[in-house]
Amino acid sequence: MSVFTETQIQALARELDQSEKSRVQIEHFSKRFSGMTIEDGYRINRAWVALQRAAGRQIIGHKIGLTSRAMQQSSQIDEPDFGTLFDFMRYDCTPGQVLDIPVNRFIAPRVEVELAFVLKSELRGPNVTLEQVLEATDYVTPAIEIIDARIEQFDRHTKAMRKVFDTISDNAANAGIVLGAKRVDPHTTDLPWCGAILRLNNVVEETGLAAGVQGHPAIGIAWLANKLAPWGEHLQAGEIVLAGSFTKPVPAKAGDVFEADYGPLGQLKFRFV
Repeated sequence: MSVFTETQIQALARELDQSEKSRVQIEHFSKRFSGMTIEDGYRINRAWVALQRAAGRQIIGHKIGLTSRAMQQSSQIDEPDFGTLFDFMRYDCTPGQVLDIPVNRFIAPRVEVELAFVLKSELRGPNVTLEQVLEATDYVTPAIEIIDARIEQFDRHTKAMRKVFDTISDNAANAGIVLGAKRVDPHTTDLPWCGAILRLNNVVEETGLAAGVQGHPAIGIAWLANKLAPWGEHLQAGEIVLAGSFTKPVPAKAGDVFEADYGPLGQLKFRFV
């Protein structure tokens, strides 16, 4: 049973929209509404998505979060979450150059290392399988997700960490995506063994393998297609789907230079300015 009226859902979505524009964080929804559920979080997120579309922003895909077992346990859930990618979030690197990303577009940006699946045909649940994901994928490419917190990560009064309901409301914390490395065939690439080294200002901060994403990054894509089905939604041809991070998020500030080295899959280099 939802604790929210439709009027409240719309009001909270507007709070998130205003927070993004003003770069001023808001307090936890779950603190203000103690009976909040995961479904409430998705309802608020969908209302926020509708505001973005009404403003002329275009959906380019989706992101999957909380894919590691450790993150799910810390969030007290047993499955990932998901959010929506928009055109204004996309940044494209040119090989051999350092891409500048404006830090004032974010509140508290953090960087995660992922793989992105770009679809050539739709995936419509329920019962989508890993094999069907590979068949529907045009190519896989390295991607950086920039996550952010319109809803403060830690309560300003109690320092309590926000709950998963808050994160889901907040578009699963998504705020940006960086692309521009090599594109590979999902059938001929051993995706679980794709790895990356993330450097911050020439210091190695994180390393990881895509196997950290539920054993195989395509598993999350199938999960999302099936999760969208009850809402009457599906993954569409041409969409980008971020499969989930296989490193811990690394905080970023103005002046920071990041290099994500995916070995044979190329590199993504960017700095916050």
